[in-house]
Amino acid sequence: MLNIDAEISLEEEILKLKKELNAVILAHYYQESEIQDIADFIGDSLELSRKAKSTQADVIVFAGVHFMAETAKILNPEKLVLLPDLQAGCSLADSCPAPLFKSFREKHPDHIAITYINCSAEVKALSDIICTSSNAEKIINQIPPEKPILFSPDRNLGRYLIKKTGRDMLLWQGACIVHETFSERKIIQLKVKYPEAKIIAHPECEEVVLRHADYIGSTSKLLKYVQEDSAKTYIVATETGIIHQMQKSAPEKLYIPAPPETSCSCNDCPHMKRNTMEKLYLCMKNKYPKLTMDEPLRLRALKPIERMLEMS
Repeated sequence: MLNIDAEISLEEEILKLKKELNAVILAHYYQESEIQDIADFIGDSLELSRKAKSTQADVIVFAGVHFMAETAKILNPEKLVLLPDLQAGCSLADSCPAPLFKSFREKHPDHIAITYINCSAEVKALSDIICTSSNAEKIINQIPPEKPILFSPDRNLGRYLIKKTGRDMLLWQGACIVHETFSERKIIQLKVKYPEAKIIAHPECEEVVLRHADYIGSTSKLLKYVQEDSAKTYIVATETGIIHQMQKSAPEKLYIPAPPETSCSCNDCPHMKRNTMEKLYLCMKNKYPKLTMDEPLRLRALKPIERMLEMS
């Protein structure tokens, strides 16, 4: 139960605490709109990683999921890293447990392991290079053609990258529950209803959805696309949180969330949405929950992240 005085303004108190703590608030595009609006910086995984590394703040408040706060801690061991809800996990990261990934690597010792950032610190520490959906293609293209690649953990992103790069990669069979929920049938129905609409999709979506897309890109690239493109209507196949930034940056356009097969809200990430303004306020007030990490693990996980930053 959250014990908060009903009279206080959460926004005012958060801004006051931010000043007192010399804190920076980082928020992923999939956060609730009010959290995005109060954040100092909003971005996708790559942008947030870079911001976490460059910040001069004493405290990093990460409105995202656990692996993102871990990345901030890996890059900033001396800073206090707070996460509004420590239980805000990631279905994709959960689909790749470190012990199984370790066995996977040991079976293929000649392969270089390129691992999507949506994974635990333990899996990062077992990888050669980390990537994001923004920079994965660029990183893969820098690997010598004779060097075999393990790509983990997202099979849909992996299949998309195989098509884009022409590299035959061995894929870990993980997936994101949100990006696997979109209904091809319902997207086609929407396209019939809005024939002028462009379908834009994140590469974590299944191939049956991607084949209908007019544009495929990372969260930040989707946002940039709608700002620069001439169309007026978009069917958006990724987590619905990004639509808030699309509406702010190009308010004259119409954004339609790609629907799941059922009538559930499955196109909202339940992990991202665990963070609320109330939890954001309390974590800053109490300086808890905080992200802690063993130093040997941090140093092992740091190497492949630094390689990613160098290569991108």
